[in-house]
Amino acid sequence: MNNQQKVGAIIVAAGSSRRMGGIDKVFVPLGGKPALVWVLDVFESCELVNQIVVVVSEKNLERCRQLISGEGWSKAIEVCAGGRRRQDSVAAGLKRLKDCQWVVIHDGARPLVTKDLIERGLKAAEETGAAIAAIPVTDTIKIADGNRIVHQTPPRQNLWAVQTPQVFRFDIITRAYEQIKSDATDDASLVEKLGYRVKLYMSAYDNIKITNLDDLALAEVLLKKHGK
Repeated sequence: MNNQQKVGAIIVAAGSSRRMGGIDKVFVPLGGKPALVWVLDVFESCELVNQIVVVVSEKNLERCRQLISGEGWSKAIEVCAGGRRRQDSVAAGLKRLKDCQWVVIHDGARPLVTKDLIERGLKAAEETGAAIAAIPVTDTIKIADGNRIVHQTPPRQNLWAVQTPQVFRFDIITRAYEQIKSDATDDASLVEKLGYRVKLYMSAYDNIKITNLDDLALAEVLLKKHGK
């Protein structure tokens, strides 16, 4: 990636937070500030990122805009409304990016992202046009049927747990969202369905996603561990 190529970031924060007992996970206090602020701090300070779009639920639009305006960040950060599914929210974010050759997509509920993860993702994506942060699975995985009867135990050395950031060439990810309409739990799976190769790059076990109150407590511990 040369210096002339622009990088846009989409922070996906439009989830329903059903497993948080009614607490919106991206606005929940974490280490003295909202979880979303930890994410935006990192993307705002990353020199390779030129544009940031935050996608939130319709009800949180004004709340998010007020949060951002109070932080005094130097980069312009746009806020837009997401959709019912995660991929609808990413699609909404893609429409807001201007003249970007690369897109970094990240979950707003992963507050321990680092500049290193973003930069290494952009570097890894140069090989195939698509790269995703992931960690090797440490537990043995079983494949079972609807009755919870085990059918297969895949080799653990081939299994990776996928996280974000996920990085794509702009033309590849936009084509995937235009052509693939089936449900997907991550952006890379849409790109895979078009036949593109996706590169895995090593993430960090600390790069957790906050989905319940236990995750929130763990995130507090991890922030202290890193001196934040």
